[in-house]
Amino acid sequence: MLAPSKENAVRLKEVPAGTPPTEVKRIIDEDGGVIVKGLFTAQVDRFNTDMDPIMSGWAAGYDGPEWMKEFAGKKTKRVTQLVKRSKTFREEMLDHETMLSYIDTMMLETSDAYWMNAAQIIEIQPGEKQQFLHRDLENYPVFRNLGPSGPEVMCNCLVALSDYTEEMGATRVIPGSNKWPDFNDRDRIDNTETIAAVMEKGDAVIYSGKMVHGGGANVSDRPRRALALAFCPGWLVPEEAYPFAIPLEMARTLSKRGQQLTGFRSMHNQKMGGGTLWSLDYVELANVLNLDD
Repeated sequence: MLAPSKENAVRLKEVPAGTPPTEVKRIIDEDGGVIVKGLFTAQVDRFNTDMDPIMSGWAAGYDGPEWMKEFAGKKTKRVTQLVKRSKTFREEMLDHETMLSYIDTMMLETSDAYWMNAAQIIEIQPGEKQQFLHRDLENYPVFRNLGPSGPEVMCNCLVALSDYTEEMGATRVIPGSNKWPDFNDRDRIDNTETIAAVMEKGDAVIYSGKMVHGGGANVSDRPRRALALAFCPGWLVPEEAYPFAIPLEMARTLSKRGQQLTGFRSMHNQKMGGGTLWSLDYVELANVLNLDD
């Protein structure tokens, strides 16, 4: 399926929060992603209030290899460790029933449980250029070679924490690129028009790690803020090392699913006949940590 050109470009499909997971998954399978209206409307203002003091003093840019500086954005702020830094995130957004019902449809195909791969605020400042187009599965490059038939190894829920217009740098996507036959074909990526995933504050775009996308150029005079929640199967190493960032006493206050998402419980590969991962002496990690006492 060819992605839309400028002449026939359309917006990503939109559904209201609470749409059945099977319908959301059907759209993601077809287009690569879907906008869920109002998914975090109830939390977004309080979450911003939690994070505003940190964001205001945070430096833009990334200190690392030059290619990563370009990818992360030299005029983009990225803040992680959200479980520790925001009570609203920790208590209301990490284990969000509706969001995770949609993530389940992608992650539980090959794994009994999954990680929150990364959780970060991405705030694109005025004057930032468009991000390098990519697929999130490229965190694990071997899966590029499997193309559309490979397992779902990353998916993302990107929440608009501010206005999310094309001028402000709304995420740019190529609908249908999740079904392109060759995921190593950079020429096709670079020569296919993208469209902007325009949203209102509190909306979210949920998309497959197979869909080509990238942050847009911010040509406005306002920052564009988003919350990126990425997920990966329990048999892959996540981007963020949560057990080293979240104090154990804080982890005890999380729901069981929240503990699973952040690496405080083992992963049991029963669904596909595998073994237990992330344990000590073959003992469930939650038992080692006395989380169920």
